[in-house]
Amino acid sequence: HVFDSPMINKVFRSFWIFLFLLPLFSCGFKKPMIANPGFSSADIKASTFCLMDENDTFSSLALIKFNTSEGLYSVKAALIIKRPSYLRVELLPVIGAPDFFLTISPKKMKILIPSKGEFYSGLPTVENIKKFLPWPMAIEDMIMILTGMYPSFQETNVSSQMHREDKIVRLEMKASSGCSQIIWLGEHNQLLKIIRYDEMGEEIYHVHYTYSNNDSECPEEITIKMADGITSLFIKYSDVKIEKQTDLSVFDLAISDNVKEFT
Repeated sequence: HVFDSPMINKVFRSFWIFLFLLPLFSCGFKKPMIANPGFSSADIKASTFCLMDENDTFSSLALIKFNTSEGLYSVKAALIIKRPSYLRVELLPVIGAPDFFLTISPKKMKILIPSKGEFYSGLPTVENIKKFLPWPMAIEDMIMILTGMYPSFQETNVSSQMHREDKIVRLEMKASSGCSQIIWLGEHNQLLKIIRYDEMGEEIYHVHYTYSNNDSECPEEITIKMADGITSLFIKYSDVKIEKQTDLSVFDLAISDNVKEFT
């Protein structure tokens, strides 16, 4: 099977489990919240990471550290992301060319491991994701996490309150299901922190954003900690680029004849 190698089992499985696990236990997501009654545009400006729109493509190098019950891991990767459901990940080894590629688009999910001559392809459905991960989720939710966007709720009935704490704006949101979250926006309209709660009011996770300076719209670092006190994810972006992109071929993988394909 494509994921039989120890490196994939121990490193990438843990990494993707974390990314998929985080939104799964977050009471569900819908489309990114762009506005809320009672909030000015200045208050909610930080609701989209780097002010990206649907025509923007985000690319970056990333140092990724994640801690699970299985241990602490650190990897370097190249990421390309386009909302709502496009993703490309390349693992960057210390020496040599990347040996793990993953691409996801609305109609296809592909994984290539050149050194093993193995290739997987299939629809990016929940059922296909279940072949690799015990906690399946929609690709749109994973993109929200990778781009540092705070989630909205599945329900349309969401109450919201805004409070000012000196130079900080605190947004409190609660869905009819009982799920809630608190979001902090900084003096320079930067998204600083998120705490997510379940229906019982118990914390699920919290997220911290760090910026290189007060003028930065994109967070340089994202730290996510689960309420279990063990599981955490740290991402440090570098060489960030946000560009208009109509060519989506980067979110596809071409394979040679000598590669064994799994579907």
